[in-house]
Amino acid sequence: MDKKNTVIGVLLLLAAFASFYLSARFAPPPPVRPLEPAPVATEAAPGPAGAVAADPAAALPPPQLTAGPETAAPAETVTLENEFIAVTFTNAGGAIDRVALRKYPAVQDRPEPYLLNAAHAAPALSLRGFPGVDAAARYELVSQTATEIVYRAELPGQLEVTRTYTLAAGAGNGQDPYQLRHETSFRNLSGQVFPLPRAAVNLGTASPINAEDYGLYLNVGYYNGKKFAVTGRGDLEGGGFLSGFGIGSKTDLPFIEHPASIAWASVKNTFFTTILTPDEPGAGVRIERVKVVPEAPATERRAYGVTGWAQFDLAPLAAGATTVWKAGFYAGPKEYRRLSDSEHFHKNEHEVMQFSAFFFNRIFLSGYIAPLLVTLMGWVHSLGASWGWAVVIVTLILKTATLPFTLAASRSGKRMAKLMPHMTALKEKYKDDPRKMQEAMMRLYKENKVNPLGGCLPILVTIPFFIGFFSMLQSASELRFQEFLWAQDLSAPDTVARVFGFPLNIMPLLMGATMIIQMRITPTPTTDPAQQTMMKIMPWMFTIFCYNFSCALALYSTVNGLYTIVQQKIVNRLPEPDLPADGGGAPKPGAHGAPKNVTPKRKK
Repeated sequence: MDKKNTVIGVLLLLAAFASFYLSARFAPPPPVRPLEPAPVATEAAPGPAGAVAADPAAALPPPQLTAGPETAAPAETVTLENEFIAVTFTNAGGAIDRVALRKYPAVQDRPEPYLLNAAHAAPALSLRGFPGVDAAARYELVSQTATEIVYRAELPGQLEVTRTYTLAAGAGNGQDPYQLRHETSFRNLSGQVFPLPRAAVNLGTASPINAEDYGLYLNVGYYNGKKFAVTGRGDLEGGGFLSGFGIGSKTDLPFIEHPASIAWASVKNTFFTTILTPDEPGAGVRIERVKVVPEAPATERRAYGVTGWAQFDLAPLAAGATTVWKAGFYAGPKEYRRLSDSEHFHKNEHEVMQFSAFFFNRIFLSGYIAPLLVTLMGWVHSLGASWGWAVVIVTLILKTATLPFTLAASRSGKRMAKLMPHMTALKEKYKDDPRKMQEAMMRLYKENKVNPLGGCLPILVTIPFFIGFFSMLQSASELRFQEFLWAQDLSAPDTVARVFGFPLNIMPLLMGATMIIQMRITPTPTTDPAQQTMMKIMPWMFTIFCYNFSCALALYSTVNGLYTIVQQKIVNRLPEPDLPADGGGAPKPGAHGAPKNVTPKRKK
């Protein structure tokens, strides 16, 4: 049975190792000065032999439109705003130039709002594949009110395009305050059937959130009605170490296309996203890598963002006929409570949170646990607690809810420790007959009502919540720039100083200390050296792999550890369990030839 426990422990350790490795690899960067990019055009590097052409419009069907004369007129902008966002529109393509998020500062303790789509390949919601009415065209501003803007462009004798945007004044009217309603109408001005080309609508451009962001969370995704699939910026970048083995590309790809039914599509970074939800499903999505800091070297990967284009097939227009394409467009924070509100979002837009992004997330049910955690934290915060105290209180709630399981496990561990002399005697007695030794061990456990796996239960209960916290913190915009105790930002490491350039993070060190204390006061129900060694090194591994991740995760683990220490202290003071049965054939402790009772005495 010790071997089985060892296998289980090793598997759990490997799962923890994988989660911490990925947490360190995908940890949100610390708050530093923001990037200051300027709007740019897409720069596509040459693809490998056989790749699709690098021209952004090359994969689109050839349009039937004939563009009018090009204009060099400068773009003009107007703004719609409410309490939450200020949307700047441009007559270049009759689309969205940028979106200012009024509730989210770009830099901590400064008033300037975070700007979505500030550096872009094209204005968000601009068209491509429509020469003369695409992002290069200058639309006419037809009308503007406090909540609505209408643009119009015309190709004489061919096509009239009218683009209408409506922004809710606030929450209500079936529309989230971060959400716009958009309609594009196409009217046939010719005297014959007009075949419309496939429309490509820009989803916006996502950039690294600051100068230290390596873009690991930058991706374009789409939901097909069943599951959410993403393509990250890294998928377009060649030269990885596996490329030499024929896995991946040796050179940067200009773009990737996914033909699919598109219920909605998104572009996002760590904390913010744009989501296009059409009334009718789209036909595919195209992902491109965009250089958002033009002056940076071409080899500087942090200078690149991603943009996406949702593709739609439009039916041919009869002479004089009009068709209208409609969609909702969300530009705001990745807040689960907001995006899961069925009053405003009807197609599972909350999947953009990616709570089950990795295999180990799915194993430990992060898709269910992470939403529960963020919902509980939001509820506690709504009662007046800061986000830091919300983490603490939710941790205490979870520990109290799982108390019966952990108490049972603690008692089981104590009983196992009491049986250690009998187990040692049985191993010695049946050392030449493993089958009889196994049978005797099982009989010993059964007669004394001990579950040999009971000691693993605290870890089994704790790991899903730990990984759920890890999954939630990958995109919890609520914790961004939230202070708690000495931590300046709960979504980043709590660095208080640097020693010879190395960051001094307090919370992970406290977490490791609580784990070491917890291990020392918990009875060890095994004599297997491998298990004992594994238990000793786990606190150090957890500390190392959590060191550069969000301090909110270490805060959760520290509170969890303190609670467990108090609980174990109480269990250790309970009366010693009475275990009369020896499993058959094992000499009683203290008898001639039997090992002495090694259960440690209670400290007074």
